[in-house]
Amino acid sequence: MQITRQADYALRTIIYLSRLDEDEKAPTSIIAEKQQIPSSFLAKIISQLSVAGIIHTSRGAHGGVSLAKKPKEITVLDVIEAIDGPVMLNECTRNPGICIFTKDCPMHIIWCDTRKELVDKLETITFEQFSNEKQAVL
Repeated sequence: MQITRQADYALRTIIYLSRLDEDEKAPTSIIAEKQQIPSSFLAKIISQLSVAGIIHTSRGAHGGVSLAKKPKEITVLDVIEAIDGPVMLNECTRNPGICIFTKDCPMHIIWCDTRKELVDKLETITFEQFSNEKQAVL
């Protein structure tokens, strides 16, 4: 499994936002510049994260992007799934009926167990652990 570039950019965006003061908003142009994310790519990411309820966006002179939840309430898994959908190592881990060999396949249980371990790990990592590194925002 490889995290997509879009998910990587989304993770960097949320790390950036988690380091802001709680009531602070960041313009997308600043996020794009500081995190070296192409602006057009960031616009799509911001939209997906907003739909997922992870961030708030507002327009205007005092607009920008902010977290919709506290950093401790947002997991790495939340962000990855908001961008890439459910984590899968193989199609059969989400839809066992797709493969005629599922019942007899020695790899099926390995894929399922590995996926579970990965999901469990990503679910335990919150952005609170990154929010204390305020200097990285500058």
